[in-house]
Parts: sequence; structure tokens; C-alpha cells
Amino acid sequence: MTSHHTTAAADRIPVSQKIAYGTGAIVTIVAVNSVVQLTNLVYVVGLGVSAIWIGYAQAFPRLWDAIIDPFLGNMSDNCRSRWGRRIPFLVVGGVLIGIAFWALWTVPRDWSKEGMFGYFLVTSLFFYTVVPIYAIPHGALGMEMTEDYHEKTSLFAYSTVIGNIGALALPWVYYLANRPMFGGDAVNGVKWVCLGLSVMLTGAAMWCAFTCKEGKLHEASQQERVPVLQSFKATYRNRTFLRLVGAFVLLIVAFQLVMGFNNYIQIFFLFGGNTDAASEVMALNGTLWATVGILGAFPMTWLSKRYGKRFTVLLAFALIIGGNLSKIVCYNPAHPYWTTFPTVCLSLGMAFAFSLVNAMIADICDEEELATGIRREGIYFAVYNWWWKVAVSIATIISGYLQRFTGFVEGAKVQSDTTLFQLRAWEIGLPAAICLISVWLLARYPLTEARAYEIKALLKQRKAAATPAGAA
Repeated sequence: MTSHHTTAAADRIPVSQKIAYGTGAIVTIVAVNSVVQLTNLVYVVGLGVSAIWIGYAQAFPRLWDAIIDPFLGNMSDNCRSRWGRRIPFLVVGGVLIGIAFWALWTVPRDWSKEGMFGYFLVTSLFFYTVVPIYAIPHGALGMEMTEDYHEKTSLFAYSTVIGNIGALALPWVYYLANRPMFGGDAVNGVKWVCLGLSVMLTGAAMWCAFTCKEGKLHEASQQERVPVLQSFKATYRNRTFLRLVGAFVLLIVAFQLVMGFNNYIQIFFLFGGNTDAASEVMALNGTLWATVGILGAFPMTWLSKRYGKRFTVLLAFALIIGGNLSKIVCYNPAHPYWTTFPTVCLSLGMAFAFSLVNAMIADICDEEELATGIRREGIYFAVYNWWWKVAVSIATIISGYLQRFTGFVEGAKVQSDTTLFQLRAWEIGLPAAICLISVWLLARYPLTEARAYEIKALLKQRKAAATPAGAA
């Protein structure tokens, strides 16, 4: 690309709002990732509940979450409250997430394995019901705060940086839970550490809700309310959107199929079952992951402005594939800290990719408005989430069987050499192979910087033509 557009002053988002929006991103990043990372450590390793049971208990609520996402997205798009389309959902959802998150870890210890499974199933269903009340309007809010191609990238870069600053605490939850103050009982420790996290998550949601300003309110107020099925179908007529969704859903599924294997490999292969020693390296890698994610936003923003979003996302996938394959060497019991190298590669790739996907969906929403005259960021963000949540739910169930296939024994202090080899083989090879398909899908992604600014100019002309003389 030989020339680039400069963001106009009118299209710039105040830094205070970018910071508040990024703080709001902490809510879903920390809450959802905590559940993903801690569930097996608490319920499978700590309480000895079957990994297959837990796989089902994780999958069903995510399927329910996926079902309600489009309805919440459409409801937010059609909302005409005095406080806007998104803000009321952020307030209600932020409070409920704090309550639901802590409930997950207050499982009664004297219940049977079946009882503990049932408890997790009910509380996770509640958790994944309230998360989209907040997450879908929050995502849609970011997509409509500016009309500029590069400013969208800047906003979601802030979101990545601040979200990862919040995520710095995440890998230390399990480490803190193993401290002597909790009697060496990690399950009890997780319960009390997560109580503090719950309070902070709700506070972050409130800051975002009361600081950020919605965009496109005028356009939305002029359009008729659209039924959810009609909005849902509209997203499937957009081939650009389908190509983007396919690539990112495959990326998410690739790692969900082996979710938790990395923790098992570190505990049982690198440290022979010593959870205390393993928790220190796991915490270090988690902190490194978040730190690289923070720093990665800066080269991501530069690369996106210089070479475009498609190139930057393709580079991200190359880092992800290469980083995962490097584990062939870096999983070494004699050198457990070698695992920091794939952590850096994977974190940098994920930071690039997931910082840009929302900005790319925002560009697609502009393309949709040009084609139909309707703004529906909520339904587009919801359908994107719908696809990956359905895929993740299926992958989660498969993951439990895949874990059982490796010979992994729940609650055991050690695992066999055959099991440890199979855990490594699946965890390294499967994501790399699936991500190659994503690269193929993105190689022909059509919505370039030039096309995005062309769409913006056409929308501006249409708005000017529709404005009565003297109304401005």
C-alpha cells in the first residue's frame, strides 16, 4: 500500500473513553478465561470429578449462551431507551456477572461427585446466561464509537492492552489459591480469591457503562425495529462476514479441542505431579502471556496502519502456528522455562488477531449499512459469538473424550508415559493443522483500507443527501 488515510479529528475517540472501554473488556476476558482455566484444575484435579462429565457441563451452558446471543444482540439493536441502546445492558450484566462468577467456586465439598457435577452444571448455566447480557452490547458499543478505519483499530488496541493488564491477575489465581493462608487447599483458595475478582469485575463494568458514549444513536433512532430472524438471515448474506467468522471460529476450536492439556503437561510432564512447583511456572507463563499481549498492541497498530488488517491477521496466524510447533522442543522437563518461548509467540499472535477481529466486523457493519441502510452491530457481534460458542461447545465435549483417549486418570498424582506423550502430540499438532485452514480463508479477505474509506465516503454522501436544507 502506497498511501494511507489520516483519521479526522471528528472521528477520534477521547482517550478517557478508550480507557473506559478497555476496562470494560476486562470483565469478559477475566471472567470467561478464569472459568475456562480454573474449571479442570478445581473440579477435575482438585475434586476428582470426571473430565467427561465436566466437558458436558461446560458444553451445554455454552450452547445455551450461543442460542440467546442473537436475541440479545437484536434486542440491543432495537433498544430505544433514554440511556441508549447499549448502556442499560452493561449495567445489569455487570452486576449479574459478579454474582454468577463467585457462585461457580462455592461448591459444597461434602457432596458426592455427582452432586458436585450437578452444582457446576447449574451455576455455569447461570454464569453463561448473564455473560452475554454484558458482552454482546459491549462488543457492539465498540463497533459504533467511530466511523474511521484506523480509529477502530486504535480503540480495540486499547481494549487489548487494558484487558491484558487486567488479565495479569488471572494466572496468579491458582498460585495464590495454593498459598499456606488457605491451608494448602487450592479449591478453598480459589473460592476466596475469586470473591475479590468478582467485586473488581462489577466495578470495571460500571466504569465502562458510565463513561463511554454510544455512536450511531441518531441513525438507529430513525430505523424501524427489525425482527431477530430477519437480522439473523442478513448476516448470512454477507460473504465477507462469513469468511472472517469461519477463520476465527476455526482458530478458537483448534485450541478448545486441547483446552487444559497444557496445564496437565506442565503439572505431570514437566514437574512429575507437583502442583505447587508447576503453579509457579504456570503463573509466570500467564503473566508473560498478558504482558506480551499488552506490548503486542503497539506493533499490531503500526502493522495494521502500514499494511492493512488482513496482512496483520495473516502474520498473527503464522506466529500462532509456529509458536505451537515450537513446543516440540520447548516441552522439556530439564528446562521447564523454555515454555516461555511458545507463550510469547502464541500471545503475540492471539493479541494481533483478536484485537483486529472486532475492528474488522465494524468495517463489515459499515458495508452492511451501505447495502441495506440498517445499522446492526449487535446482531453481527452476536452471530460471530454464536458461531464460535456453538463450535466451542461441541469441541469441549470432544475434548473430554480426547483426554480420556490419552489415558488421563482424573484425580491421580501421576500419569503414564504413554498418556503424557499423547497429551503433547495432540496439544501441539492439532491446533497447527486446523489453523492452516484459517490462513486459506483469510488470504482472499476483500475488505481493504481503500474499500473501507470508499464505503465511508458513500455513507457520508447518502447522509448529506437525506438531510433537509438548513437542518445541519
